Amino acid sequence: MVSDRQVRRLIKLKARGRSLTNAASMAEMDEKTARKYLRSGKLPSESRARHTWRTRQDPFAEVWSEVQWMLENDARVQAKTLFAWLQRRYPGRFSDGQLRTLQRRLKIWRATEGPAKEIYFTQVHVPGELSQSDFTHMDDLGITIGGELFRHLVYHFVLTYSNWETYTICMSESFESLQTGFENALWKLGSVPQKHRTDRLTAAVNNLNNLEQFTRFWQAVLDHYGMQGFKIQTGQPNENGDIEQSHYRFKTAVDQELILRGNRDFATRDAYDQFLQALIRQRNAGRQKKLQQELMVMHLLPKNRLNSVKQIRVRVGQTGTIRVLNNTYSVDSRLRHEWVDIFVYVDTLEIFYSQRKIDCLPRLRGRDQSCIQYRHIIDSLVRKPGAFEHYCYRDELFPTHRFRLAYDLLKEQSGNKGVKTYLYLLQLAARENEAAVDFALSVKLDNHEPIVLEEIAGMVKDTVNTATPHQVDVHVEAVDLHIYDTLLERMAGQ
Repeated sequence: MVSDRQVRRLIKLKARGRSLTNAASMAEMDEKTARKYLRSGKLPSESRARHTWRTRQDPFAEVWSEVQWMLENDARVQAKTLFAWLQRRYPGRFSDGQLRTLQRRLKIWRATEGPAKEIYFTQVHVPGELSQSDFTHMDDLGITIGGELFRHLVYHFVLTYSNWETYTICMSESFESLQTGFENALWKLGSVPQKHRTDRLTAAVNNLNNLEQFTRFWQAVLDHYGMQGFKIQTGQPNENGDIEQSHYRFKTAVDQELILRGNRDFATRDAYDQFLQALIRQRNAGRQKKLQQELMVMHLLPKNRLNSVKQIRVRVGQTGTIRVLNNTYSVDSRLRHEWVDIFVYVDTLEIFYSQRKIDCLPRLRGRDQSCIQYRHIIDSLVRKPGAFEHYCYRDELFPTHRFRLAYDLLKEQSGNKGVKTYLYLLQLAARENEAAVDFALSVKLDNHEPIVLEEIAGMVKDTVNTATPHQVDVHVEAVDLHIYDTLLERMAGQ
């Protein structure tokens, strides 16, 4: 069979003055064949008749009208579903190997007769005009802090022209997380773009009372920075396409860096944050030229940031707990029936009473969660040990797994008396040192020795005394203030 390459060579040789016989020989074809292609002026691929006929009988020809009716009724139906339906309707007529034939027919029907498909229109990005942001979950990367899985999100901010990006670690899609992440991004950028687009932010809305309240709060943030706000249409994530694609690339980059690092565990959250900062600096390094074009047309930041703290006033219940944003927290038992002021930050709650900061608690994610600290209630439990067994938050009163093992062992050894002993252990941990009590329990459990309160207390005392450094007296000599007078006189003389 003659190829297009041979015919091109034939034409080229003839154009150089070669004879037909010589040119055909050099193009490796028969002289009559060469004459035919020279007369037609077409390549072999252009001369072949197009394949428009079937090479075998269509097995679905007789039932196609039924299949087409199903497709016209709902074009979302899949070929596998239709094939299974045909096999049930016509038993023994269609074999499994004919599924591929039906899939090809459906593909042709969708491309020629099916419903019109949505077209995406490539946008022209203008420097300094548009920024986009959204939250993305990081749980699937398997990052751990101190050996424990760190469930978190990242608020991701991107400039659509230069693709400059930044992030803020968040624990939930709350309005506080949105505002803090947004402001962190602008102050790190050092300038303000004209417009900002987000998704529907339903999670952030649900953390407030209603949509109108969210709209009012978010508009206040945008007004403070002089920006226009936009949100995508319902079910149209492609409208926020830059940030969606940036999510994928950012998380892929994090995953690859973790592979190079060799492990996914970090000693502290700060260490993990520094790891992400280094990665972001590396990713933004190649975007500086376009970023400078954006910065030239952006407007200046306002004089200060907005206050992203939410203040709530609640009354401590008779259970020694407070209810904040649909979650339950324990506070010091001395605050029972008192009114306290709660300052809600992105990750923490600060408890104030009579203008004094009493405590700082980690903010919980989601709804109907609880944070009960044994230090707040242990004194009451020691006085009422019978309440511990059926306490609704009992499982939160085991600081480590060793405390749980100790409780089970004490209860097995001494019954209700063992429960009281465990509560005294908790009280010892609250008053002395939880880590020291945990270490003492580990020694007893590893050696299969009985747990005796007096012995644990003695071990804790020895551990604390050994670990406590000797007090060092530091003496700082008083500064002679006449030195400053001399300095000022010299400056005045110059």
